Amino acid sequence: MNEDRSWQGNWKVRLYERVRERGYTSLTAFAEARPTVSLLALAEELGADDVNAVQVLSGLLAEAEQRKQVTRFERDLLVRMLSQSLPSGWPTVMDDPARFAVGKALGRWIGYTPEAHQERSEQVIAALLATPPPPGWRPLGPEDELLRTLLPDEEV
Repeated sequence: MNEDRSWQGNWKVRLYERVRERGYTSLTAFAEARPTVSLLALAEELGADDVNAVQVLSGLLAEAEQRKQVTRFERDLLVRMLSQSLPSGWPTVMDDPARFAVGKALGRWIGYTPEAHQERSEQVIAALLATPPPPGWRPLGPEDELLRTLLPDEEV
């Protein structure tokens, strides 16, 4: 078993060096080019042996906070969680396996949402469960119309 080297040395410098090596000016730009890819897959692409998903998440949140785009970051994360747990889109029938998949996606998403935004995230989840999206709905990016309705950009 390989030792986890992702936290050794200056991981932030390493993370951004990898992003620049791939021709991107920011981690956000790198992630935006892959809007439905999981955080783990993004980390593996940047360095399977020494970059991890938590570091990617941390970097994306830091950039979002700097740009005052935390709501967009939250939509981006929700797209990634839904894509991972519901690859065929929103379930047609909400049977036990579908409920589990939806719950997994939404639970992981709210777990990654900044604490200051938890209440709003709970409202988004309640809205999605009370009035489910159409069967097969699969947001392909953070600018998805339904997601923008549920999580509109904040005025800054």
